Amino acid sequence: MGVALESSQFHVLAVDDSFIDRKLIERLLQTSSYHVTAVDSGSKALEFLGLLQEHDDETDSKIHSNHHQEVEVNLIITDYSMPGMSGYDLLRRIKESKSLKDIPVVIMSSENVPSRINRCLEEGAEEFFLKPVQLSDVRKLRPHLVKERSART
Repeated sequence: MGVALESSQFHVLAVDDSFIDRKLIERLLQTSSYHVTAVDSGSKALEFLGLLQEHDDETDSKIHSNHHQEVEVNLIITDYSMPGMSGYDLLRRIKESKSLKDIPVVIMSSENVPSRINRCLEEGAEEFFLKPVQLSDVRKLRPHLVKERSART
C-alpha cells in the first residue's frame, strides 16, 4: 500500500535540451509518482544543485532564491547529447563534487554507441537508457533510488 506514497518522496532531476524529450521523461516519471524538476541544460542542472557558485557576483540572488531550502535530489537523469555541456560532462562534474557524488546518475541517448555507453558507466553512471525512454526503463530506477536513500540515512 505504501509503494506509490513512498516513491512520491523521491525527487528526480531530468535534464534534456529537447522540449519534447523533456516532457516525455517528465510524464513517465510523474506516472511512476516521482517528484520531477526538469531543466534544459547541464549548466541549469548544476545551478539547481548549487554547483555553479563560481559566478557568485551575477547569479548570487538567483542561486539564493533557488536554495534557501536544501534541495534533495535522489536521482539525475540526463540526455547525453546537449549543446554546451554534454550529459557526460555533467556526470563528471557531479561525480567530482564532494556533496553530490552519491547521487545516482542515469544517461539517456538516442544513439546506441557502445563506447559512449561504456565510458558513461565507467565514469559512474548507474544506467544508460536508449531513447525513447519507456515506462519499463523508469521502473529500473527504483533500486538505485532506494539504495541512494538508505545510504544517506
